Amino acid sequence: MPENQYDIAIIGAGPGGYVAAIRAAQLGLKVALVEREHLGGVCLNWGCIPTKTLLRNAEVISLLKRGKEFGFSLEGFQADYGSAVERSRKVAGRLVKGVGALMRKHEIPVIEGTARLSAPKQVQITTDDGETSTLEADNVIVASGARARTIPGVEIDGERVLNARHALEMRDLPASAIVVGAGPIGMEFVHIWQTYGAQVTIVEMLPHLLPLEDEEISTEMERAFKRRKIRQLTSTRVEEVSPSGNGVQVRVSTGKEEQILEAEKALIAIGVRPNTENLGLEEVGVGLDRGWIVVDERMRTSVPGIYAIGDVTGRLPLAHVASAQGIIAVEDIAGAEPEPLDYDAIPRCTYCHPQVASFGLTESQAREQGHDVQTGQFPFLANGKALALGDYAGFAKLVADKDTGQLLGCHLVGPEVTELLPELVLARTKALSPEAIAKAIHAHPTLNEVIAEAADAVFGEAIHI
Repeated sequence: MPENQYDIAIIGAGPGGYVAAIRAAQLGLKVALVEREHLGGVCLNWGCIPTKTLLRNAEVISLLKRGKEFGFSLEGFQADYGSAVERSRKVAGRLVKGVGALMRKHEIPVIEGTARLSAPKQVQITTDDGETSTLEADNVIVASGARARTIPGVEIDGERVLNARHALEMRDLPASAIVVGAGPIGMEFVHIWQTYGAQVTIVEMLPHLLPLEDEEISTEMERAFKRRKIRQLTSTRVEEVSPSGNGVQVRVSTGKEEQILEAEKALIAIGVRPNTENLGLEEVGVGLDRGWIVVDERMRTSVPGIYAIGDVTGRLPLAHVASAQGIIAVEDIAGAEPEPLDYDAIPRCTYCHPQVASFGLTESQAREQGHDVQTGQFPFLANGKALALGDYAGFAKLVADKDTGQLLGCHLVGPEVTELLPELVLARTKALSPEAIAKAIHAHPTLNEVIAEAADAVFGEAIHI
């Protein structure tokens, strides 16, 4: 095969693109990876990893503030937010280097530049200095990701009005902040900044924080934030964001009245939009829906040989979804007939405090779809490990179909619940019932005992409540 001709060319080296490249190499396919900025994409550089590093710092600070409860005291304690950000950059950098090492291990060429489809099997690459080259590929996988959405008429200046990337670059803790959007990104920054001492207000257009979660989960999070004296404005629409003095003014409306909020910074965290501009997609016939690339269950677009994975598909904008989609696309190219993803079995996580983790249908969604619903719920307050940790807010909730025993959804809020989902996802994937979960012996004392107790609670048989 000529040097510039490949079985697969992948546009974008985020968690979807680089995982797809590795899987292609494992299957013996000649693959090239094109990236215009950094290996690892948004997740490793400006999303999942640096935020989790900051969240770990916030966790340590929270514990230190509770010294009296744990029997120690600190004098003159100071938390350096800039050092926390610096640590987050180092952690991200280490992982990016690790991805680079994986590319070398699998002999995958990483080509720096901006890619564009000049034909269904041709990828034109333009470097920063304007030089162009062309790759020939039997198949192309578009993994170009997404970027932060903004509110129409609101300018993100990176100084006073921020998106998540700006917030992660910022070395100085704002004295006050308004966070617009109560999804996972907004909630995590509220938690981090408030823990470090900022006065934070969160604004959400829908009736609850974490509005896509089960309503009981959202309500528990609202109680937790209220205990921390975090101001919450739900069912509230942002009408205008404008500079004011050394900060910002945010004009909001509840439909009945308006008010002006003031703070040093405003963070806009209302979701993402696809990176599909200037890729040549429409010119080669790739179907789009409001900018998102339309794909089938095997990640195939409307043009044979062109696939799309990750955030750019508009399915679930999560790193692990992108990786799973990347493997499916490559295996389909290789003729392996991979199983389609069950999006109702994909875990969703929010790493504020308490943590939130879920998959599948909420209770209300299950009822709306006509299921005869049974639920089981168990509180961390009755869990010995949670009490020992001094972290016992929240509960586990299972949603099941009474007639079939099918696990329809699981919803957790509490300590380290993002680590408790795999057992439940496996149960859903392998069609195990709540009864099967309950009968599996769970070690004591562990946090995951709440899973077994919640499964027992589906049948009214929980032991410790």
